[in-house]
Amino acid sequence: MRSMKIILLSSAFNGLTQRAWLDLRQSGYDPSVVVFTDEATVCRQIEESAADLVICPFLKDRVPRQLWSNPDRPIVIIHPGIVGDRGASALDWAITQQVSRWGVTALQAVEEMDAGPIWSTFEFDMPSDVRKSELYNGAVSDAAIYCIRDVVEKFAGGFVPTPLDYTQPNVVGRLQPNMKQIDRSFSWHDCARFIKRSIDAADGQPGVLASLAGGQYYLYDAHLDSRCGLPGEILAVQDDAVLVAAGDRSVWIGSLKRKAQPGEETFKLPARHVLAGLLVDVPVLDSSIAGRECNELAYQPIRYREFDHVGELTFEFYNGAMSTEQCGRLVAALRWAKARDTRVLLIKGGRGSFSNGVHLNVIQAAPVPGLEAWANIQAIDDVCQELLTSRQLVVSGLTGSAGAGGVMLALAADIVFARAGVVLNPHYKTMGLYGSEYWSYSLPRAVGSEQAHKLTEECLPISAVQARQCGMVQEIGPRCPSEFGAWLLQEAKRALTDGKYAAYRARKAAMDFEQIELCRHHELAQMELDMVHNRQQFAQKCSNFVFKRKSCQTPQRLIAPWAVTRESVLVA
Repeated sequence: MRSMKIILLSSAFNGLTQRAWLDLRQSGYDPSVVVFTDEATVCRQIEESAADLVICPFLKDRVPRQLWSNPDRPIVIIHPGIVGDRGASALDWAITQQVSRWGVTALQAVEEMDAGPIWSTFEFDMPSDVRKSELYNGAVSDAAIYCIRDVVEKFAGGFVPTPLDYTQPNVVGRLQPNMKQIDRSFSWHDCARFIKRSIDAADGQPGVLASLAGGQYYLYDAHLDSRCGLPGEILAVQDDAVLVAAGDRSVWIGSLKRKAQPGEETFKLPARHVLAGLLVDVPVLDSSIAGRECNELAYQPIRYREFDHVGELTFEFYNGAMSTEQCGRLVAALRWAKARDTRVLLIKGGRGSFSNGVHLNVIQAAPVPGLEAWANIQAIDDVCQELLTSRQLVVSGLTGSAGAGGVMLALAADIVFARAGVVLNPHYKTMGLYGSEYWSYSLPRAVGSEQAHKLTEECLPISAVQARQCGMVQEIGPRCPSEFGAWLLQEAKRALTDGKYAAYRARKAAMDFEQIELCRHHELAQMELDMVHNRQQFAQKCSNFVFKRKSCQTPQRLIAPWAVTRESVLVA
């Protein structure tokens, strides 16, 4: 049944859809993608493709009747909730209500949303103190992949899905209303943990609307702190975040989005950028890692600790975006870490994405976006330069997925390890960029010139398994974040002596620094044309990304040959 024609219908080619696409391909299928643009186009694309099965990993749009009413071609929704749970705010309610168990359910699309018969379900213990994006990209994503595999196998075997029956004692989920801002609201007089949980449940979208510094803002990226003050008062600034006093303790707020006026568009930015002139008299705390003890529970976007001869530097930037200023802080931290008496420098990400390169939101907000982009790309190049020129053996740990310059940043290390299940997008072209971060040196060094050209030109995601097969990644560690952290440290300790890493140690000793700098010079010459002179419409593509403008068509590279329709041929 490997010839089964499977379509992934999704509102966007997001992380979960990419992971599903990769997993199906690894299982021997050739899935095609349909991005939901408008009802008529989607119906036409799916009908003309003669697909056998349609799976919806991430669908915010209602499935058209024309599609779900066909009994021979089921439309299966991947819903981030337990059996019986219904509604678009499943994860928001689960975090808010602090449920102990949650799950993912694959159900057939019918007229009533999330009420169709059940194809598959997978439950897990709900992580504590988790933000929505972390939950979605972690336990939910893992459960969704299980359900997708299960659905495909069951469909091949002629399985008949089980009708949803609320009279069954094991069906404990219920219809939940769409969560509104009134359901998320808090007072700064509330306890800090409650405030953080409210923000965590709205992480990514839509944020929690609250009053701060005399204005109305949507809040994101919350971290607890023990300091106290007058509830609602801004106590301090550190890096990109502001510390706001709560009823008992306080909360760091890393990102804000100003409430838009009618007809206006706003977007998320670092909190310090949004409040800017309102913070003139607020104390600014030193965030240097020098002499500062690592504390994973505190707000420390960059933290450092040592284990014998290994120095471990963790950087955790919201959504994996790295602004000019963040890159500057990371360069300073790397220089300090490189001066330590260690033999291995281990760099790794935090709870979210490893890195996605330059900070497009900060670029978009700049008075002259092209010039900010130009400064940002040089700053992230400086980060990569510190890694490439380190006397220590540099090991990078891909704790989360990575894209564009974030992939190349990892490859600037001598040895690369990845957590199971991460997805990499080692390309720039879809954003109208040539690319930098020394990619023209590091990527061919890892995979060879031919494969490097293919990866950057095809603009397709690759899995951790594929990355290991082609040489981008040396080993893959456990999927569990805490287990991966322990495994990563052990591998970093072994990297100096283990024979399987001898070739990478030898490669480091033979590095051609003159060639490395020539690569940077050439890349930046190309990037100046793209960023400052807008050669390939980077400005428009950056704006579309920041304002989350919906795609007008499915990218041709995601359409399988068997699913090509007359319409898509004309578009191509």
